[in-house]
Amino acid sequence: MPALKGGLLALVAAALFGASTPLVQQLGTGLGAFSTAALLYAGAAIVGLLSRQPVDREARVVRSDLPRLLAMAALGAVLGPVALAWGLQRTSGTSASLMLTLEALFTALLAWCLYRETMDRRVWAAMSLLLAGGVVLVLDQGIGGGAGQVLGLVAVLVATLAWGADNTLSRAVADRDPSQVVMIKAAIGAPAAALIAVLAAEPLPGAWAALGLLLVGATGYGLSLRFYLLAQRAFGAARTGSVFAFAPFIGAALAVALGDRSAGWLTAAGGGLMLAGIVLHLACLLYTSPSPRD
Repeated sequence: MPALKGGLLALVAAALFGASTPLVQQLGTGLGAFSTAALLYAGAAIVGLLSRQPVDREARVVRSDLPRLLAMAALGAVLGPVALAWGLQRTSGTSASLMLTLEALFTALLAWCLYRETMDRRVWAAMSLLLAGGVVLVLDQGIGGGAGQVLGLVAVLVATLAWGADNTLSRAVADRDPSQVVMIKAAIGAPAAALIAVLAAEPLPGAWAALGLLLVGATGYGLSLRFYLLAQRAFGAARTGSVFAFAPFIGAALAVALGDRSAGWLTAAGGGLMLAGIVLHLACLLYTSPSPRD
């Protein structure tokens, strides 16, 4: 039952985050990257504040967690969404969504480097498939859209690296109240991004765009992160990250539904390689990690 619960929570987190990517592309048109990031994490902060649990039900964040939370905010609430927002305005929504699959690659590599998690030949094969898919997506954008679209996809790649590091850092606070973790992380990241947006004289968003990004941030970043942290408790960090890696395919499907017709056979090939890598990685984890605390 804990494994089933963890798997479902990870899948819901993936669906919420995956759906947010093409919506951010639509709502963030004409806005600065820092303004977009600030609104997204302002929404996440509101969710964290409203969903906090009593102290007798959830462990509180302690002072020793603050340096880690500051790093999580810098990486996950500023660098990640800023890079994503910048990249989404310059590349295909479908390709950008699929590129986010590489978050699983960076999460696994960082867990291997920092926590000595097992990386056997099957896991390396899965990571190689993910990397090959990313290379194909870059080639696709280079052939079809030129240097500008490639730079956009590289920015999305930076976002995946930032969020992979954020995932690695979050393992140590998985037992804390997830809503409090979300609230503190977002409460640090949103004002920081907003300050940079003001200093950079980014254009102010309209009322509907601001409201839309707040709602997307509340669901795709606030609720998604809460469910992700809860899934880590029951399912383990590696398994949760692998299930969460299905999020980009949800985002790509929504991007197509919203009218993105830029995907060609190379996009499909890159997505296919990434999907094969995710399925292989998840199969390896389910087969070799009987304990939920992996």
